[in-house]
Parts: sequence; C-alpha cells; structure tokens
Amino acid sequence: MDYFFYCRDRPGTWALRSELIEDHWAFMDRYADTMIARGPTFTADGTAVTGSMHIVGLPDEAAAHEFAFEEPNYHAGVYEEEVLVRRWRNVLGRTMWEFTGATAGHRRFLVIAHGKPGTTTAQAPLDAAHHRYLDRGYREHLIAYGPLLSLDGGAWTGTALLVELRDRSAAEAMMADEPYAREGLYESVEIHDWQFGGRSAG
Repeated sequence: MDYFFYCRDRPGTWALRSELIEDHWAFMDRYADTMIARGPTFTADGTAVTGSMHIVGLPDEAAAHEFAFEEPNYHAGVYEEEVLVRRWRNVLGRTMWEFTGATAGHRRFLVIAHGKPGTTTAQAPLDAAHHRYLDRGYREHLIAYGPLLSLDGGAWTGTALLVELRDRSAAEAMMADEPYAREGLYESVEIHDWQFGGRSAG
C-alpha cells in the first residue's frame, strides 16, 4: 500500500532542520526500497523551506504511523503537530527518479487538492475525465500523481500531484480547469514549490 505524507515546518526551525539532516536521511534510508517520491517544499520565492513531502510503500497503517511520527524532524519539533497522512494510488506506476521529462527553466510543484467531505460518490463518475484531462494535456509534465484516500482506502479525499511546469500560473491554470475542480469537489487547493529530495548524488 502506498501512503502520502506532508509535514509543515514550524516557523523559525530552519537551523534545527539543518542540524538534523543526517538523522533525517538515515531514517529515510530505511525506506529507500519502497520510496516513490520525496522532497522539501518552499516559499514561492524559494528562500525558505515550508515542509516535507514523502510518498512511500508501507505494509499497513501502523507502519504509516511510525513513518510519520518517529521521524527525527517530527520528534524534535521541526514540523507542526498535525501531519497529513493519506493512502495514495500511484497512477503512473513509477517513482520520481524514473521521470524523464525534465525541461530546462521549468519549476516543480507539489499540488495537494483537498476534497470536500462526502464527495466520494460525486467523484467516481468524473474519474475517467480527470485522468483523460491530465493524460492529454500534461502527461509529459507529470512526475507522479494519484488520488488521496482515507486510511482504510474506502473514501476519496482529494488529489496529490507532482508536476513540472513553466511557472506557478501554469500550475494554477492546470488545476482551475481540472474536472474535479470544475465540478466544485475540492475544498481547497495548495500549490507548493517543490524539489526532489534525498541525499546528493555521490
């Protein structure tokens, strides 16, 4: 089972985050074989880290809880207490490292679109249109995407996308015309500047 995690940084914790980088990487090394995507998010001007995103395959909800709350940054108070933890489905069936569509000058974004409560029934008929929209217009730009689900996997709670586009306005335009958005199924949409994470090569 794949799980999506997003942790928001507390204000003023950059120095602590920097001190813990090796501990953070060592913890994540334990999950290297099932990691699908990872990386920090930034303010729009790129000057400050705002959080961390991970998508990883794990056996069950207990393992997901351990991943979220035993991580060194969380323990030390870098992250806010509330962590977004959802089941996720890997529509493209690949990791971020298998993305081959990098374009010079483009920026990478994490999009978290939060579904309105109780919209699972309304979402299902739009599923094919959602995938068709992304496949036809954005496939070469998509690093990874898939539905956010409740922890038992039974309810749709939104969409998470990793995408490479010209700029933030292009990401906003993509989401404005997305079928779920057009039908009013999202409560809110977050667009974060994002980078590939992990240890530097070599």
